[in-house]
Amino acid sequence: MTERLLQYIWQFRYFSSSMLHTTTSQVLQIINPGTYNTNQGPDFLNAKIKVDGTIWAGSVELHIRTSEWLVHKHSQDSNYNNVILHVVWINDMEPQLPFPALELQHIVPKLLLDKYNNLMHGTKLIPCENQLRNIESINLLAWKTSLLSERLQIKTIQVEKFLKLNKMNWEETCWWMLARNLGAKVNSDAFEKIARSIPLNLLGKHRHQFIQLEAILMGQAGLLNKPFEEDYPAMLQKEFIFLQHKYKLKNPHAPLYLLRMRPANFPTIRLSQLANLIYNNDHLFSKFSEATGISSIEKILSVSANDYWHYHYLFDVPTSFKIKNTGKHMIRNIMINTVVPMIHAYGQVYNNEKYINKAIQWLTDLPAEENNITAAFKKMGIDNKSAYDSQALIQLKHFYCDQKRCLQCAIGNSILK
Repeated sequence: MTERLLQYIWQFRYFSSSMLHTTTSQVLQIINPGTYNTNQGPDFLNAKIKVDGTIWAGSVELHIRTSEWLVHKHSQDSNYNNVILHVVWINDMEPQLPFPALELQHIVPKLLLDKYNNLMHGTKLIPCENQLRNIESINLLAWKTSLLSERLQIKTIQVEKFLKLNKMNWEETCWWMLARNLGAKVNSDAFEKIARSIPLNLLGKHRHQFIQLEAILMGQAGLLNKPFEEDYPAMLQKEFIFLQHKYKLKNPHAPLYLLRMRPANFPTIRLSQLANLIYNNDHLFSKFSEATGISSIEKILSVSANDYWHYHYLFDVPTSFKIKNTGKHMIRNIMINTVVPMIHAYGQVYNNEKYINKAIQWLTDLPAEENNITAAFKKMGIDNKSAYDSQALIQLKHFYCDQKRCLQCAIGNSILK
């Protein structure tokens, strides 16, 4: 038994409520279990009970054992002055308190406890995968909506964090997020540091000189710090030394990694594509926010690396010819993880439903992400038709399944019922 499970049992009254008695044999009736309290103080507020015919109103505190009231020194805390009932799993003592206690261990169905234990101690990728097919589709749809809202809110918080750092500059924030996204998981932090070390207005001064844009990005990434055999990297190095001195650029100290990475995601390729994105566009956030559909954004994000990189993945290491485009997968990744969160955040910050609805609609229009998580849910019969679905399922896996938060999950709740 855990305290959170005990709270769950009490909140939804998953116990036999007929002929209830306190630990001192008083007749007890639960009129209202109260509202779960997420702040300091008793577990449930505004409860109402009847003890031997007398109605009491106030707070309810829960513990695994009765003695924990004394261990936690609640009698010395004024937040607990309004407690009217002590709900415990095991009544291990009878403290002299001015309110009754209720012991639950003998009146909770064993089936519920068995189901809970199976969920908590299961070793499968999805704890409830054997029962998932039995959940009604309408309940799954409602839960997906809630999960997507949670995920967008988490990403909105990240956008707002960046906005605070750059004094509410949406274009600068978009630049940081785009760079972070193009860095992929392995180099996302490094790409963010690189972007933050280069003000967007500085890049704007050189927007029509691609070589200078790439030199600044490659140089700040620490990729131009050695002698080169080929002319192109040597030229970039020369440009960077001049621009670094001119603008007093500081080294962001952002080490880059190649281990277990597909060559198409090498930081050299992604930095060149990032330079091309700046070269071909100004005021990117404005273009994203004014777009009416995903096709126009796909066109903006569809860029290639410089010609040199069609024959290379690394400086001074020639390879066979291959055009290095951003590719559909990366474009959709940027839309899901940068463009949509920024548009959603913009709608929230300025309380404009138009942008919030636009962000959600774009997720509905975008193809679903395909990965180990969505594949696992698909095997269990869960729809994954769009990015709306896949984002909800990723949220479910990371924030509920992996953390065994079945009590806070609508699916877990349905199974336990």
